[in-house]
Amino acid sequence: MTVLTLSTSSAAALRADAVVVGVAKGAKSPVVAAGAEAVDKAFGGKLAAVLETLGATGAEGEVTKLPSASGLKAPVVLAVGLGEVPAKGDGYDAETLRRAAGVASRALSGSKKGAFALPIESAADAGAVAEGALLGAYAYDKGNGNGKNAKDKKNNGPLAEVALVGTKPRDKEYKAAAERATALVAEVNRARDLINTPSNVLTPAAFAAEAVAAAKEHGLKTEVLDEKALKKGGYGGILGVGQGSDAPPRLVRIAYTHPKAGKTLALIGKGITYDSGGISLKPAGHNETMKCDMSGAAAVFATVVAAAKLGLRVNLTGWLALAENMPSGSATRPGDVLSMYGGKTVEVLNTDAEGRLVLADAITRAGEEKPDAIVDVATLTGAMVLALGNRTFGIMSNDEAFRTTLHEIAEEAGEQSWPMPLPSDLRKSIDSPVADLANMGERMGGGLVAGIFLKEFVADGITWGHLDIAGPAFNESGPFGYTPKGGTGSAVRTLVRLAERAADGDLG
Repeated sequence: MTVLTLSTSSAAALRADAVVVGVAKGAKSPVVAAGAEAVDKAFGGKLAAVLETLGATGAEGEVTKLPSASGLKAPVVLAVGLGEVPAKGDGYDAETLRRAAGVASRALSGSKKGAFALPIESAADAGAVAEGALLGAYAYDKGNGNGKNAKDKKNNGPLAEVALVGTKPRDKEYKAAAERATALVAEVNRARDLINTPSNVLTPAAFAAEAVAAAKEHGLKTEVLDEKALKKGGYGGILGVGQGSDAPPRLVRIAYTHPKAGKTLALIGKGITYDSGGISLKPAGHNETMKCDMSGAAAVFATVVAAAKLGLRVNLTGWLALAENMPSGSATRPGDVLSMYGGKTVEVLNTDAEGRLVLADAITRAGEEKPDAIVDVATLTGAMVLALGNRTFGIMSNDEAFRTTLHEIAEEAGEQSWPMPLPSDLRKSIDSPVADLANMGERMGGGLVAGIFLKEFVADGITWGHLDIAGPAFNESGPFGYTPKGGTGSAVRTLVRLAERAADGDLG
């Protein structure tokens, strides 16, 4: 991963391949942002004018490169747009800094060192810039013969080092911000790597092995239920989804505990390592990216490891519900009835509504441990993408205050989200004449119906939240801000922030 350093040096004095400065949209012309004073001085105070001559406007995400002036150690100046100049007395918000740093980091792909002279007025600002720059420097690199090597002829690899200039490396708050950013981004990138790994490599068993290996490294406890244990335990949802594949399912429990923890969270991730739709086969054009259907499990796994790295005072249990959904002679058929963990029965009307089946088993099992809250994360429904687009995930809950808290936390973490309802009138649509409920209901509002289905498996008295990350989990378009093409690691930052809030005793 890209190295992060804090430096007291000025932007002019630090040796690097490029120095990154911010430029904002002024009333009539671009304005050089704070942090770039030494660079502007090297240009005789005319950096803004030079940038304007080159076509720069300061628009968010805009990149302008130009040769350095005399007096600068870096040979190149990279100006990145910050958008509108903030109101007098206000600074740039954290997400603006993250995105600008991410854009700059991507623009410096293949470079050894970038000196970031963006507007940093506090340790929190330094953390935001560090986070964005490290996230933007990501490149999928799996030299296993199945994935593209990030250092091939067409890709020189990510920026090797991010140096934040004008910071305070000996200050406790700055050091803590840098350490948090490094640990957090490493785990976001872990999730991205898992999502980008081809499904023929990342089977349920292989995913489980990754979790076990990480647990040994970071002092976590794991339990892996294979197909025999799942059958013995009555996990009909996970088994029903996975029975059509030659790669059998797994349920992984990975837990982090802290001796001074006051709160316990259970996180549940949908881990469909490949989703063909099963017998209800997806149409052509909808299968190619279905290796990403385990993004929820990747986010949960990464969050538990991040909590361990950060030493958070919280107990965190991750449940990875892993299966491959394939059509075969042994696959679950539409019309079959599954007996779920805990005894409820479900009529399967559509085998492509499989995520809710594996999650239901895990939600019921997690509830037996009586956590303070359960949050599940899943690329659950195309309906949520239709509702909120490709960059925003939906939030549902059985507790309005907790739903609001999750929304606030997501926005604070820099992840776009929106609270969604669970209308009681939609519950009737999942009634079944042959089982306790069906896995499909009304087509309109399908994302809400899926949430209502999951709610049926939450034990009484337990606060529960559901994140449907179907839109932002996998980016099929070009990279933007700090977000790469492919797996994004959506929800990791939100879940880590939730764990931090829980460590402080604040769950809303």
